Amino acid sequence: MNKKTLRDVDITNKRVLVRVDFNVPITKDGKVLDDFRILSVLPTINYLRERNAKVVLMSHLGRPKGRDESLKMDPVAKALEELGGFKVYKLDDCIGENVKKFIDETLKTGEVVLLENLRFNKGEEDNDPEFAKALASLGDIFVNDAFATAHRVAASTVGITQYLPAVAGILMEKEIATLSKLLESPEHPYIAVLGGAKVSDKIGLIKNLLTKVDEILIGGGMCFTFLKVKGYNIGRSLCEDDKLDVAKSLLEEAKARGVKIVLPVDVISATEVKEEGYAGIFDIEDMKSDLVGVDIGPKTVKLFENELSKAKTIVWNGPLGVFEIEKFAQGTFETAKLIGGLEGVTTVAGGGETVAAFRKFNLQDKITHLSTGGGAFLEFLEGKVLPAVDALNDKE
Repeated sequence: MNKKTLRDVDITNKRVLVRVDFNVPITKDGKVLDDFRILSVLPTINYLRERNAKVVLMSHLGRPKGRDESLKMDPVAKALEELGGFKVYKLDDCIGENVKKFIDETLKTGEVVLLENLRFNKGEEDNDPEFAKALASLGDIFVNDAFATAHRVAASTVGITQYLPAVAGILMEKEIATLSKLLESPEHPYIAVLGGAKVSDKIGLIKNLLTKVDEILIGGGMCFTFLKVKGYNIGRSLCEDDKLDVAKSLLEEAKARGVKIVLPVDVISATEVKEEGYAGIFDIEDMKSDLVGVDIGPKTVKLFENELSKAKTIVWNGPLGVFEIEKFAQGTFETAKLIGGLEGVTTVAGGGETVAAFRKFNLQDKITHLSTGGGAFLEFLEGKVLPAVDALNDKE
């Protein structure tokens, strides 16, 4: 990575402004439902605390239009305090004299403060220079550790870099290094596992991966668009009819490049997408017209297993079935368990639902790298430049 990182700057006794992504799901009674993104930035926070920096954290939460009391950062501060085992101060605003005074006069070196939701201020999403300047006045150095927002242009990720030295945090550095390797120097055989609902979300990703990988295994709702192109009856399964031509051209391009595309040979089907809608397992040839495909079947799991056992590098994005419903989670679970059990293989997964699946099955520690990014993960692997990464200072 040709960008400066935390290790390239002296942060001792400095006010360090850290952009994190604490946009996490919160219950109505103020409990954080998923702490993965909070846990992921603890290495950066602890690195700064150990070196006597004043740690000033900032994040957005949800999509407020102006100040919204239900989207305050208080539950996040509480969760961070519990997970990190250190005191976390929480302020009621993210800019202004009171905020600056607290950081300069009250906050001690080695301590941590979390600012209020950045999106309470319109200037955040507008990348307003005045708002960026006001944020920058709170720190001496800017650290971006919010990989999940790196594909967006905002005052706290891009604008602020005009006013402060700007470097990557430990999480950001790890994300970029790991994902860059998938594009630049992966070990072969290299296999991509793609799921999720729509082909339209993955066109750019598939196009770029066709130039890198040896095989693509396709499950999830998106597989039915490809299966329909190949002439199968897919019943009432999810299908993007306006993307059939795209799916056809992707299959043709894969063939021309010698990339093997593996589609399901059997599926779990249902009368409706509910636990009680379960209707059975059908080979693709025998799919019933009134049923919906909701997961890959056991023969497909076996087929995927055979392919993945040859791999040296695996990247996975998108669940292979409706994994939120227990009866339709088996394909995703079995594949995750298999990938988690491989030794000597680089295994990387990203995307909100994919990460949720690994965590639901308690397999998050069995994989080389679980990315915090959804859109950023996809765009990076599509080969796009992420604006918030681009804005960081280059190494000399």
